[in-house]
Amino acid sequence: MPNHPRMARIPLFLLGTALLSACSVGPDYRPQSAGELGVPEAWSVSAAPSAEDLTRWWRNFDDPVLGQLVEQAAAANLDVAQAVARLRQAREALVVSRAGLLPGLSGSAGYSRTEPIRGGGTTVTLPDGSIATTDSGGSGRFSAGLDASYQVDLFGGVRRQVEGARADYAAAGFDYATTLLTVESEVARNYVLARAFQAQLDNARASLSIQDDNLEIAGFRVQAGLVSSVDVEQARASRAQTAAAIPQIEQQYNAAVSRIGVLTGQAPGAVKPLLAAPRPIPTGPERVGVGIPANVLRQRPDVRAAERNLAAATARIGVAKAQLFPALNITGNLDTSAPGLGGLFDTITGGLFAGVSQAIFNGGRLNAQVRSSRAAADGAFAAYKSTVLTALEDVENAIVALQAAQARERQFAIAFDAATGSALLARSQYRSGLTDFTTLNTQETALVSARNGLAQARSDKATALIALYAALGGGWDASAVPLAPTPQDKTDHG
Repeated sequence: MPNHPRMARIPLFLLGTALLSACSVGPDYRPQSAGELGVPEAWSVSAAPSAEDLTRWWRNFDDPVLGQLVEQAAAANLDVAQAVARLRQAREALVVSRAGLLPGLSGSAGYSRTEPIRGGGTTVTLPDGSIATTDSGGSGRFSAGLDASYQVDLFGGVRRQVEGARADYAAAGFDYATTLLTVESEVARNYVLARAFQAQLDNARASLSIQDDNLEIAGFRVQAGLVSSVDVEQARASRAQTAAAIPQIEQQYNAAVSRIGVLTGQAPGAVKPLLAAPRPIPTGPERVGVGIPANVLRQRPDVRAAERNLAAATARIGVAKAQLFPALNITGNLDTSAPGLGGLFDTITGGLFAGVSQAIFNGGRLNAQVRSSRAAADGAFAAYKSTVLTALEDVENAIVALQAAQARERQFAIAFDAATGSALLARSQYRSGLTDFTTLNTQETALVSARNGLAQARSDKATALIALYAALGGGWDASAVPLAPTPQDKTDHG
């Protein structure tokens, strides 16, 4: 059958439409360089230049309890679960936006029947000459239809929307990683605090035992008439002050352990049996390879999330700008009907319609939306750069804090060694009557201070090390964008 002239125009029309839809208005996103973001080539503080794998940084502390708690929190923490839910939402939003690139198709089917209400029928004459009326009965009809609609993406508004949704999905994945890293570091920090409070409790109880001995010795010397009762009162005051510090340390220990329980998705007291046996404060390595500042752009998930937010905001400029241009809508339908199912597709009718719409007057609303989208992109860029600079600040502060804690630990170790010798000598001299109780009390106080200072310095060093790992973006696989878990049916809550 020869081609109809009108039918020949349809492929040309569709080809022209496809060529028009290949263009997208609005700016194309371009990743910023390290220099544009204000990233220096080197750190302003002394740092190890070589980078290292920080995916499971808590293993560097060689503490199996710490590792168990961190990994349990990563699997069961409720903040992480919320981040996963937001990631799933972002994935479905991307699916929804992609659907705009495809035509919509809907089908319908029906059956109708008409019945006579009254007076219907046919009049016939019987052989005996009488007249009778027969009922005509009802009639039925089957019908089916197919409707299609498609908005041609002439100026790329839908494609820009998909581009923005894809960036939002990636940003949600990096937000999930940021939450994960925060939870991991928070568990480790509270674990260090718990061990530090255990060390302080041991120090306080050991000091209390020594002060009980001193009080007993002072009592004997008063009874012997060697000293006045001032020594006993001083001993009682020192012992009471040490004893008063123990409940506060116990309260702080309980708060740290309770926090760990909640961070691991459990009741506050769930991990108390696991931490009941005292362990040393985790030490970790003395140095951490931090690499160059540009590594932060790749390793920190919050930086990468901010970059994806900027990409999404840039794409939405094109979404808003596409509204200024004409929109082409194509609709079509196929319909058929027949008295029976067998002949339903014998006769099919259809139609095709294309229409163009263009906004003529809207009070400046569409132009305002474009300007608003550009302002949002400017704000996203500022937020991106701010996140980058804050990340660099976090790293440098953590490096300095670690170095300061290491220096303090070395000095407190010297002070503790000297205070231990002075306290032993003063205790021996007081027993022998060669010195007074004030000197003994001064040396005992210095020993307690040096012991607690050493424990605090070790705690600060471990905490600074954890902060450095977090600042560097450790605790996740930075080589891949986190994706939402496979969709599956879930029971509704409520």
